[in-house]
Amino acid sequence: MGIAASEGRSAATGPLSGLRVVELAAIGPAPFACMVLADLGAEVIRIDRADGRRSFEQWHQVLDRGRHRIALDLKSPDDIAELLSLLESSDILVEGFRPGVAERLGIGPEVCLDRNPALVYARMTGWGQEGPLASTPGHDINYLALSGALYAIGEAGGPPVVPVNFLGDFAGGSMFLVAGVLAAVYERQRTGRGQVVDAAIVDGAGAMLGMLVGMEAAGQWRHERGANLLDGGAPFYTTYACADGGYVAVGALEERFYAALLHGLGLAGAALPDRDEPHNWPALRREFASRFITGERDHWAQLFEGTEACVTPVLSAAEAASHPHHLARGSGPAAVAPRFSRTPVEFH
Repeated sequence: MGIAASEGRSAATGPLSGLRVVELAAIGPAPFACMVLADLGAEVIRIDRADGRRSFEQWHQVLDRGRHRIALDLKSPDDIAELLSLLESSDILVEGFRPGVAERLGIGPEVCLDRNPALVYARMTGWGQEGPLASTPGHDINYLALSGALYAIGEAGGPPVVPVNFLGDFAGGSMFLVAGVLAAVYERQRTGRGQVVDAAIVDGAGAMLGMLVGMEAAGQWRHERGANLLDGGAPFYTTYACADGGYVAVGALEERFYAALLHGLGLAGAALPDRDEPHNWPALRREFASRFITGERDHWAQLFEGTEACVTPVLSAAEAASHPHHLARGSGPAAVAPRFSRTPVEFH
């Protein structure tokens, strides 16, 4: 049926230039993973439904950048044959169906790898390809809940807080899928053989708990939310409200950064309780909160700019887009990352 024009690509000059990815249209983490592959220079061909329907299409305007598009009916034997023919000259297939759906359509790993033994067949799901929950519906919040990650996020004495869908869908899902795909492509250089990459959000979210598990084993992490060094429990690693309703983020972990924080708040030399004793944290939090609430967010941002206090304004996405640092780097929300010295890729 022909390949529709690419959306947003200026040139395939990135480090993945020369790789061809076939993406079976899905929602959320699979499109984001393919966006990253396209950002890095891969040719991504998205297989859309023949009837043009797409769930949450407006949500994916950014995630769908950098694609070529083909409309196929995956229930049509002729269109399945066309897809399999395309896979013969492709490096990677990304699908986000529930387990068993691709097999029922006749495009499961066995069929596809038979047509192209070097193909990397990447599968993106919430629960994985097997296990008692494999075919159960779920969303980011459910995968985080079962992984143990959601339990750790929230204020002291309060319920778990939903971190949008950044942590599950995109960090635990998309980025682990990208890592798996690139690892399989690298391994293929030695063996000439492709393989299946089973990327599950619940697995990726669980893997990101490595440092927390280590801190817990060392006796430096408590089960209570908002009671630890990195979960907002520490008064020098949290957010504070300002006079205008805005917020600042404070990350003054190291001693000299903490000293800079105290200096900026006018507390240098004050008789403050020892910050290394968690039982002193409530008193320190009250002291810091009483100072930050006296000034507007941008006042504090300006006051701490150029210092080592690690105090930054909490910006919306729209505000972040116009921040001087992002403007100087040509970056900001939804920008291409990371950067490469010899093989840049740019989108417009």
